[in-house]
Amino acid sequence: MIYLDNSATTKPHKEVLDTFVQVNESFYANPASIHEAGVDANTLLDRARSQIAKILHTEDKYVLFTAGGTESNNFAIFGVPKANTHRGKHIITTEIEHPSILEAIKALQKDGYEVDYLQVDETGVISLEELQQKIRKDTVLVSIMHVNNEIGAIQPIEQAAKIIHENSRAVFHVDAVQSFGKLPIYFNADAGPDIISISGHKIHGLKGSGVIAFRKKMSIIPLLLGGGQESGLRSGTVAVPQAVALAKAARIATEQLEKSMDKYRKWHNDLIKFLTEFGDNIHLLSTEDGAPHILSFSVKDLKGEILINALQNRGIIVSTSSACSSKQKKTSHVVEALKIDQPFKKGVIRLSFGALNTDEDIDEFKKAFTSIMKELKGENY
Repeated sequence: MIYLDNSATTKPHKEVLDTFVQVNESFYANPASIHEAGVDANTLLDRARSQIAKILHTEDKYVLFTAGGTESNNFAIFGVPKANTHRGKHIITTEIEHPSILEAIKALQKDGYEVDYLQVDETGVISLEELQQKIRKDTVLVSIMHVNNEIGAIQPIEQAAKIIHENSRAVFHVDAVQSFGKLPIYFNADAGPDIISISGHKIHGLKGSGVIAFRKKMSIIPLLLGGGQESGLRSGTVAVPQAVALAKAARIATEQLEKSMDKYRKWHNDLIKFLTEFGDNIHLLSTEDGAPHILSFSVKDLKGEILINALQNRGIIVSTSSACSSKQKKTSHVVEALKIDQPFKKGVIRLSFGALNTDEDIDEFKKAFTSIMKELKGENY
């Protein structure tokens, strides 16, 4: 099997799995317990927290472990506005955010929050001018994803941060689920986000592990109440094995970052060149300057499911859209936001690369896709 759906999830590194098993076997005590076994588990947890804080250029106390990207995103979206209603009830986000952002914000709208949705151009990128126009003194939260999970569009995070911090007291949250470990992102004074969301299973870590990290101390209301773990912001016994495994995956991804980016960019650009040879039967949703590990395109007048099944029959796994919405029959909200022509809306395919892919995988995809196009469109293709 050739697996090219790494933006949906990744296969865990063996080293990550080995770490998870070892910690479960040897450090299974509750890290909140005061006996020696508990202290040892807590020491391991603190070490994992410190490792991730170092990668993000923040302090240990500003790294909280969660169950994944959705929880981290919900934590930011609900926690920040509700802790800062005295400043205002205005929120800014984009029209192509992940559902864990958009659905949470819709819930806040029902509670009386005012929301502005930034539009994107044909490449999926926001307008900084529109952000400048929409930011207000009573804006309490701006949430903009770094890399779009469906098309790989990269948002101008540093420029956006400058506008936000110079014109408001709003907290800037960045969903970094699709960028962490694949593109550089960290806290850097005011030229960056205030909060970052991370998911372990997108970087060859484990499902059920994630992080919400802060640049500095800020007011935020917890989603979970109880024993007061994670500095009182996320109650519940901390899953030490997941945290340590996530730190391991994060270290591996960071150490291999430059090499991975070069490898993915080579494949990305090679496939763009390959797909353009099919002429006006292909519409590229991803661009050459988008995220190197995601490539989305559409085939004219073909449903994505047909292409997925045809590729799967040849041992190649891809997806139609984000894994969170691919089982739904309606067109993706991201595709709708790009305003692409109707004949291309149903045939969107996403390739996403991971650490375990090879040059041979890309060559095999090209051979299989060419064969499928000949079958479906005729020998001229």
